Amino acid sequence: MTDSGNGEPLPFELTETDRQNLAQGDAHFKPLTWDDLREIIARNDLSILKRKPSDLIRYIAWTNSTKAAYGSITNFILQERLHWVPLPSSSDETGPLFVTESDAPFISSNDYQILPNDWPYGMEPGISHLVVWLKTRLAVEGEEGQLTAESRALVDGFVKKVFEERLAQHGLSGDRILWFKNWVGLQSVRGVEHVHVLVRQVPRAILGEWTGT
Repeated sequence: MTDSGNGEPLPFELTETDRQNLAQGDAHFKPLTWDDLREIIARNDLSILKRKPSDLIRYIAWTNSTKAAYGSITNFILQERLHWVPLPSSSDETGPLFVTESDAPFISSNDYQILPNDWPYGMEPGISHLVVWLKTRLAVEGEEGQLTAESRALVDGFVKKVFEERLAQHGLSGDRILWFKNWVGLQSVRGVEHVHVLVRQVPRAILGEWTGT
């Protein structure tokens, strides 16, 4: 498949799930449930995460137009969402580098931002998709770029401190939270480190505290 079926050239490689969804259309689309998401993340089978077909077509069109305007999705995220300025020493090989208050991830709140995902997956109502953007890198291993055990522990600790403990203050359990990090081949924004966080039935006020919106 060389286009989305709507005449748009493909700006990224579609997964098999994407291709099937586009072929079936919205009428046959089933939103991901919380149980679906929990099982997918537990299996690390992230390639089957999916968007509603019409949303995927819009996402493809948006990606093409954004790349044309900004040169890359990374540039758009940095300029319009994060407002982070890379160091002059940054290169294609290193990716964007930043002045940080700590060399370790998640230590300083000035070294990360939590934002809503502009293009969330196709999930049932009540599930919010957030992205934690980092100026620092998380260590990965293997050809696919999977998180190391140490990196997973760092993310787990951050999620517990920032998300679970905040919900506990409202008497809400930690089973309302899931997180994952796409391996390199699945990332649409490869230049800036980020982790996905999914939360279920969380009051809008708390979401606003996390994202500043």
